[in-house]
Order: sequence, then structure tokens, then C-alpha cells
Amino acid sequence: MSDLRPIRIAALVDGLTAAHLDGLLLTGLSNIRYLTGFSGSSALLVVTPRDVVLITDFRYQTQVVTEVGNLARVSIEGASLWTGLWQQLAAMPTVKVLGFETAHVQHRDFQRLVEAGGRWQWRPTVDLVETLRERKDGSEIARIQEAAGVATRALERTLPQLRVGMTELAVAGVLEKALRDEGSEGFPFPSIVASGPRAALPHARSSTRALEQGDFLLMDFGAEVGGYCSDVTRTVVMGKASGDQREVYETVRSANERAAQGVRAGMTGRDADAIARHYIERAGFGDLFGHSLGHGIGLEVHEAPRLARTADGALPEGAVVTIEPGIYRPGWGGVRIEDDVVLGADGPHILTEFPRELMELG
Repeated sequence: MSDLRPIRIAALVDGLTAAHLDGLLLTGLSNIRYLTGFSGSSALLVVTPRDVVLITDFRYQTQVVTEVGNLARVSIEGASLWTGLWQQLAAMPTVKVLGFETAHVQHRDFQRLVEAGGRWQWRPTVDLVETLRERKDGSEIARIQEAAGVATRALERTLPQLRVGMTELAVAGVLEKALRDEGSEGFPFPSIVASGPRAALPHARSSTRALEQGDFLLMDFGAEVGGYCSDVTRTVVMGKASGDQREVYETVRSANERAAQGVRAGMTGRDADAIARHYIERAGFGDLFGHSLGHGIGLEVHEAPRLARTADGALPEGAVVTIEPGIYRPGWGGVRIEDDVVLGADGPHILTEFPRELMELG
């Protein structure tokens, strides 16, 4: 597969020119990885029309050569990355006005820019790289699809092992072992396992609560392959489902299906959200669906674009987004069904192939 990193950097340089910047200092590690391939935890990146300079430390002097190659000039700093930054910038006499990433600069580092970096003019920038990342190329989609496969296979391994009496933490342990066994490099976020009344907490932390007969069991988890994430949620019942549980579950399942089939590149995030939201509202559960329909996924599990009531931006072709409607009844429980969907030129394609019909375990 061809190396797309130079194309990404060229697109960023076009954005710098449009913003009247001589260069951009990148501190966001996901953005640095997107542009260079470097996956270390310590780096600064400077991109100008003439130079790409990556500054890291001794721990990564071998790794950076393997991952970055000749794409960038690499500087290994023994003390402070910021000292190395000033030295590198001093060797670029035509660079006077630089942008910095407002979302990824801590206040103490902003003080460094103002004080130690006072000889340069600094301009705040927002989403210059994140906007490029919204539209996934073929290699990115392939990695997300691999991560989706790892996640769904892990769930297949997990479900037969679940029993009434297990704690949520024990379920999370079984699930996370299965994710590792299937090849996940890590966990994009702490796995959410919520049972019974706690399934009404959309972002519950897995707890010591023991599963009981008749509980909803909600599992929200992801896998990571090549740095790219998947994000999946399925809800099952421990034992036989009640009529109320079936009604709520079927409403969420239908909302998920309608949105996953109806979302299109070019529509706004608001309109995509409305596909599921209006269906849930018509079913009488509108007040119990309080979060947005979904979000983009890629190098981060939450990234642009957004599928929400307040999202007026158009969804780009090639974006990979989650479709995750839910209904949450406090004190009773809740249901969420989440899939990862790529917005192709010919319509949406679901990457997380796993049954959505209600499963009764035990």
C-alpha cells in the first residue's frame, strides 16, 4: 500500500498557507501519528512548507527511525524537547509566524511559547489536522475494520462464559482477555459493563455488582489495531426478557437499523441524529435518549465528525462514525446498540457485523 503521509502533510501545508502561517507546532500525539506514523508518547512536530521536523527523546531513538523513516528530520533530545524546539526553529530563518494547537497545549506549555519562544509570533489554531482526519483513506478504513472484527470476535468468545452471579468487573475481565486474545493492541477506553438498574447509566464504570436473573447487561467496548479504534455496544438479558424489556430493546434496535442504513455522506450531523431520535420519540421514549447518536472514530475513539442535535457540519465521504442510539430508564435499566459505519460514496457500510436481535443468556 502506498505511503499517504506526504499527501497528508501537503494538505496540511495548504491549510497553513490559507491561514497565513509560516508553520505549525503540533503537540497532539494522535495528530503527530497521523502525519508521521510515530506512535511514541513524547514528541513535538514542526511542519512548514519546507521542513518537517520531529523532536523526541532517547527512549524512542530506534523506534522513530522505523516508524518515520525519511519523512521527517528527527532530533533526539537528551534533556527537554522544548530546548530542542527552540534550536530547530532558530535554524529556520524564514519561519516567523507559527500556529499552535489550542486543543493540545497545556497552559504551562503556552507560557513556554510566550516566554522562551518570544522571538516568534504564535497564533492559535483549531482542528487543522483534525479536519483532515475526518475523511479516512482506504488504509485507515481497513485498520478500523480489522479492529471491528477483533471486537466482535471477542464478544463471541465472551457471551458463552457469562453467568448469573458474575460481577461486572469479572465480565469486563473476560471481555478484555478475549480482546487481547483476538489481537487488540490495547483498549481505546475502559470497557463499560453495566447490569440491571446500572444499565441506565450511559457511561457507567464497571463495578462489583453481581449479575442477577432478568438483568439487562450492557457492554460497551473497543479494540485497537495499528493505532485505529473500534467502538461497539451490545445489550443482552440474563435469563428471559420481560415484555417491557422487549419493547425497549426493539425500539433501540429499529432506531439503530434505520440510522445505520439511512446515514449518508453530505447530510449534516443534525439530520443523521434525527433519523434515530425521531423514531425513538415517536415510540414514546424521546426523553430517555439523552446523548447524541454518534461520533467519528479513528486514531481516537472520539473524534470528528459529530452526529448530534447541535452538529450542523456536513458528514464527509470516507468518515467512519458510530451509530449508537439508546434508551435509559433510571432505576430500571437501559439499552444501547452501537455499530461502526463507514460513509462510502455508494452509501453506508457497517463494519461491526454482529447480531442485533435480543439475546437471552442462560
